[in-house]
Amino acid sequence: MSASDLVPGDDGKLRCAWCVGHDDYTAYHDAEWGFPVGDDRHLFEKLCLEGFQSGLSWLTILRKREAFRRSFAGFDFSKVARFGPRQVERMLMDASIVRHRGKIESTIGNARRAVSLADEFGSIATYVWRFEPEPSGATSKRSTSPEAIALSKDLKKRGWTFVGPTTMYAFMQAMGLVNDHAPGCSARARAEKARKAFRRP
Repeated sequence: MSASDLVPGDDGKLRCAWCVGHDDYTAYHDAEWGFPVGDDRHLFEKLCLEGFQSGLSWLTILRKREAFRRSFAGFDFSKVARFGPRQVERMLMDASIVRHRGKIESTIGNARRAVSLADEFGSIATYVWRFEPEPSGATSKRSTSPEAIALSKDLKKRGWTFVGPTTMYAFMQAMGLVNDHAPGCSARARAEKARKAFRRP
């Protein structure tokens, strides 16, 4: 990482360059991205929204996140697993979300697989955190990793869709399985402190 990876915000704090310029992005970067998550609904939500992001910007998805939550029952996967054609057609008429039939149907299918996953491992969190990389102390500019590839491969084997290796690495970055805040970023030390205090499931 270099100094160009950091940009000062309006408050003078240095942040990862990707988040500066949009208040929504900055708030997400400061409070969520890279901080560890153990809540199953939140993990399932991010797995699904990363799939919706495919071909789009995360900012687009972030700004529609509350609408996605309303449409998908707060990402309660036990409820989403029971969705059928009627719910799919309703969401295809909802301009507040991304109206992509394949991604909507993927989310419903993934919810059914999430139920099975939680039954097998006790929780989505227990399953996901098995793929946490060994801490290296370094920040990565890569778009995937061996662990993300392994997670993607295992989920696909279980029938999940829209869970490619790049998508899974973005998920791991966001959910705190890795800390990819740039060195010198105002959030990096806070994220690392949270990761150290986090009790792995």
